[in-house]
Amino acid sequence: MVSSLPSGAGRRHRETPPRGGKRMPPGLGGGRHTVVTDVRTERLVLHPLTVAEAERVAAAEPTTADRWAADYPTDGDRKDARDLLELCATAGDPTPFGGYEIRLRDDGTAIGGLCFHRPPDEHGAVTIGYGVVGSARGHGYATEALHALLAVARSAGARTVRGDADHDNVASQRVMHGAGMRHVRSDEKVRYYEITFPRQ
Repeated sequence: MVSSLPSGAGRRHRETPPRGGKRMPPGLGGGRHTVVTDVRTERLVLHPLTVAEAERVAAAEPTTADRWAADYPTDGDRKDARDLLELCATAGDPTPFGGYEIRLRDDGTAIGGLCFHRPPDEHGAVTIGYGVVGSARGHGYATEALHALLAVARSAGARTVRGDADHDNVASQRVMHGAGMRHVRSDEKVRYYEITFPRQ
């Protein structure tokens, strides 16, 4: 999400839902009763997607109330919206660990999205994905948005946030590094990043 970041970067790997009665740490998961409002940064608004909004993004069918960049949503945004809808249908509202639309603060135009792939696991770990449309790249929006999303994760009780990028996707690597995540390992295709918050 700087100048050369492909849309949908960081969205490949998704966490497996907890199995067999494992409990989430206190304050994690169960966001059904959590009220999340827009998250504002200096230039952006991270807007938590409602089911109705996710349905419109998934179908790429805006209403007159939606203000979208000409190249939004991308295929990655649509897939993330479908995944969010499936999660809501099968496990309930994951708020605050759901999907967010990235909007410009000055005029409300949607320019991309971020998401938590699943609520945190039993260890408090969660993975993230993000993407900014081509017309909005090169302005540092992705790093600014991801930094805010990490703050959401921390305030909601997550302990570790993870992401990844292909070796040749230097822009996405810079986004995660710029937001405070560190490179922890690599395999033949992917570089993995994470940040662990101190216990409060």
